[in-house]
Amino acid sequence: MHIMRKKWGIVLKALGISGVLLVFRLIIDALNLDVITVNTVISAFVGGAIFTIAIIFSGTLIDFKESEKIPGDLASAIRNLYHDSRVIQVGDIGLIKDFQSHIKALMKVINTNFRSNAWRQREITPAIDVINDDICRLARKNVPPQFIVKLRTEISAVDRLSNRIEVIMETSFIPAAYAISELATAASIFVLLFIKLDPFYEGLVVFLVFAAVLIALNLLIRDMDNPFEIGDDSHADVDMELLWKLEEYLKEKIPEKEPDPSIREHTNMVM
Repeated sequence: MHIMRKKWGIVLKALGISGVLLVFRLIIDALNLDVITVNTVISAFVGGAIFTIAIIFSGTLIDFKESEKIPGDLASAIRNLYHDSRVIQVGDIGLIKDFQSHIKALMKVINTNFRSNAWRQREITPAIDVINDDICRLARKNVPPQFIVKLRTEISAVDRLSNRIEVIMETSFIPAAYAISELATAASIFVLLFIKLDPFYEGLVVFLVFAAVLIALNLLIRDMDNPFEIGDDSHADVDMELLWKLEEYLKEKIPEKEPDPSIREHTNMVM
């Protein structure tokens, strides 16, 4: 049922709105207000509206395809941090355990943000800073440089991806483009409401289908603008299953411990 809602939710919404418009169309016919005749100008106008929406859709699709890679890259970087921590040999075992615990805490705060459909960088940054501090302490313990470089590369990737997620979630695709898309859709439907249909019933079917497609495209563009949204109201979002599974994996592998005071200290400094 959930998969069907994801797949057909936008289409059903568009058909519902189009059904209401069809009622208005019937009222207009009953009142003989259909005064616009079909000609090449009308055809060019409607074709131009579809072309405009297609351009805007292609722009949001590029960001969406990039966003599809982010959960996998993020999960890979965090998993690598954990596995690298297992092969580091230092005399202070507690330092390694703290390091692993901080990796698990970072994974938890990332998933918590995703589940709340908000990206609060002020929560992510302190968790990343704590791991950076751990790497500095490992460097002072004379851990081989290649391990330090590897750890820094992975946490830098997490930081970079975190900033990219914030940009995608907190900013919208060109607002003026949305306005143009909605104006083109509204203008096209308005013209079709008053156009003469001949034959009548076939024309009603074409009107319903055309209106539904335009409305569905606008709803899809709006939904794709935040590909990390989670919930029943979202129909176009990236698969976060890798991150959910990684959080469970780290819970199994890394035992619970008391929260590190340094995390709270970093959080207070950011706040």
